[in-house]
Amino acid sequence: MKSRLSLVLLLLGLVAIAVPQVPVGLPDVRIGMQPGSNPGEVSQSLQILAMLTVLSLAPAILILTTSFTRIVIILSLTRTALGAPNIPPNQVLIGLSLFMTMFVMAPTYDKIHASSLKPFFEKKITMEQAIDRAQTPMREFMLKNTYSKDLKLFLNLRGEEASAKDVSLVTLIPAFIISELKTGFIVGFYIFVPFVIIDLIVASILMSLGMMMMPPAVVALPAKILVFVLADGWSMVVSAIMAGYA
Repeated sequence: MKSRLSLVLLLLGLVAIAVPQVPVGLPDVRIGMQPGSNPGEVSQSLQILAMLTVLSLAPAILILTTSFTRIVIILSLTRTALGAPNIPPNQVLIGLSLFMTMFVMAPTYDKIHASSLKPFFEKKITMEQAIDRAQTPMREFMLKNTYSKDLKLFLNLRGEEASAKDVSLVTLIPAFIISELKTGFIVGFYIFVPFVIIDLIVASILMSLGMMMMPPAVVALPAKILVFVLADGWSMVVSAIMAGYA
């Protein structure tokens, strides 16, 4: 056995020596800036750079300027109220929140496409004009779902005296986020109330039966799931969320 192994190693060594050794060079990767031959190339490069910047900020824009924040908070509070912190999984909640956000924001995005993106791709307007036109539908959506109290708060913090239509996005976006958080927690409170009542009823029944060592959550969880399913809870939650953006 050892002789065979030695013979194999010897043959491999001979093959390695017989094969011509071709030097393998490392790839030369260069990233730099070169002077453009005409202004069009420079403008196109700047447009590509701006688009890459927007794409890198896309997650933050999606979360902070759409209905995603409110939706994911309400769904998460619903899961917590059920007493099942890991069911549905986070991937399911995030995916459902994203698709519901697309559904809610579809009319706004259609306006942006018609007034901004389509003319820009057809080269009828410049990028600056496209950005200005895209802000109008988003501003209308955020103003519609922002409490005047929150908007006034950030106007006072920045020392601005502008009307709701003329307020800057730097002031409008944080006011919109605060309003969405507030609305999400208000809806979550109303969702929590019936489940808390079920917990109290189950705890009272266990106390009256003398079952002190039985955790109420063990009995309350299937009861809450049964009530939630019989009441078609997910449809009611989704309907309540959509009604808030009608």
